[in-house]
Amino acid sequence: MTLADLRKDYSLAGLVEKDLARDPFRQFEKWFQEAEAAKIPEPNAMTLATATRDGRPAARTVLLKGLDGRGFVFFSNYASRKGRELEGNPHATLLFPWLALERQVTIEGSVTQVPREESETYFHSRPRASQLGAWVAQQSSIISGRAVLEDTMKLLDQKYAGIDVPLPPHWGGWRLAPETVEFWQGRRSRLHDRLRYRRDKDGWIIERLAP
Repeated sequence: MTLADLRKDYSLAGLVEKDLARDPFRQFEKWFQEAEAAKIPEPNAMTLATATRDGRPAARTVLLKGLDGRGFVFFSNYASRKGRELEGNPHATLLFPWLALERQVTIEGSVTQVPREESETYFHSRPRASQLGAWVAQQSSIISGRAVLEDTMKLLDQKYAGIDVPLPPHWGGWRLAPETVEFWQGRRSRLHDRLRYRRDKDGWIIERLAP
């Protein structure tokens, strides 16, 4: 098989300005609900792209865990690579690849840590094993083998037996406040629809981009 064999012409739908919601949050919720209805596995999975202060990029998949008019929320270890990069360069991009619907959403903006009480609320809604896992994994650090993780998990399970697992000081949420949100719909002949919301002082401007 060659790469040419992987070509596809997109034809499921189109995207026109008159069909868009007034703001990108409502439009995102509409598309997200359609992704759920289409039974796309983990529709809240998104690529998070960050960069160091000197511009070296990195990307990984994380899960969207909250959305409101303030932005898009995800949780992580603050001492991880992404956490360190966001601390030094608090700008990021999110990408939702809903390929089965021939769609993607790209969100760019600034990132801040959520208030501690928000992290507490989410942390204690997680399964107990996931709470313990947040203590176990010193994310992005080098370890000698998997046994390190499993042994530490057993010790912490014993330590917090019968009591609530506390929120680790190095773990919590981030909120990306969007500056642009682009909705991409695949079209025939690579003439894709790309409609972008861009924030300005008076609200949101909708612009069509060339494919």
